[in-house]
Amino acid sequence: MGTKFFGLALTTLLLALCFPVQAQQPTKVPRIGYLALASLAAISTRIELFHQGLRELGYVEGKNIIIEFRSAEGKPDLLPAVAAELVRLKVDIIVTPGAAGTRAAKEATVTIPIVMTQVGDPVGSGFVASLARPGGNITGLATLAPEISGKRLELLKEIVPKLSRVAVFGTSTLPDNPQRFGEVEHAAKAFGVKLQYLDVLDPKDIETAFRSASKGRAEAVLMMASGPVLNPRQKEILELAVKRRLPVIYTLRSFVEAGGLMTYGVNIDDLDRRAATYVDKILKGRTPADLPVEQPTKFEFVINLKAAKQISLTIPPNVLARADKVIK
Repeated sequence: MGTKFFGLALTTLLLALCFPVQAQQPTKVPRIGYLALASLAAISTRIELFHQGLRELGYVEGKNIIIEFRSAEGKPDLLPAVAAELVRLKVDIIVTPGAAGTRAAKEATVTIPIVMTQVGDPVGSGFVASLARPGGNITGLATLAPEISGKRLELLKEIVPKLSRVAVFGTSTLPDNPQRFGEVEHAAKAFGVKLQYLDVLDPKDIETAFRSASKGRAEAVLMMASGPVLNPRQKEILELAVKRRLPVIYTLRSFVEAGGLMTYGVNIDDLDRRAATYVDKILKGRTPADLPVEQPTKFEFVINLKAAKQISLTIPPNVLARADKVIK
């Protein structure tokens, strides 16, 4: 009896001593690297949307997740060094809000999972083997929706009924450029519109492109893609559009909010928020190789009536009625 009691008491004591030790074992907090080409201030809205997506999944920064934000401050040549820094920090995942950051991360590591949030053509860019089975350490969200270019041309035709000539601003160095232009050409044939393709490879090409559009008697401009050349030059582009009195349809809502005429495109906010779902899945054990790349599911049509007034353009009521947002 006494021996049994002593044995039971000893076991109880040992268990009691073990529990505090176990309780003191630190829980590893996941560390996420966020690699951006643009300054963090410039993409603050996108970062907040990513935070929002994480919160919806139960992640709180500083509590059960740590995010290391890094930016190349708009200088592409600095991206490799910034990506290498995140790799040295041994982050668990790298999130890249664009193609430039994705490429830098890809070149910096083949083992750390990478979640891309806005890449036009991940397959054409060489980031994944296929959308269904990425096959490597990269997955995420693509903005590839080629039919959008055709829809943009259709909208231009509706606001300029006698439209016959359209200047298309593209950047031939972007991997998805040929596919996008193919869609525009297909739509142009259906609408009986002649296209004037103008390659914008450098900021200095922007004014030249507008001048060429006017010289070619273009009645509207279709911005086929924005990218690193056009995105930072919003102010210049908007001013030239007014100066040349040309209706322009843009790829991003930010252009219209800054004073541009209209946009029809992917709802970028949705992509930034959904990036958190990939982070969550990978932290729970899924591998990027087996996580399909998702394509856009939400689109938006925004019109700026102030911009229309500046070039003496009247937007038909049936077009206004279809807009998700009208800026007055």
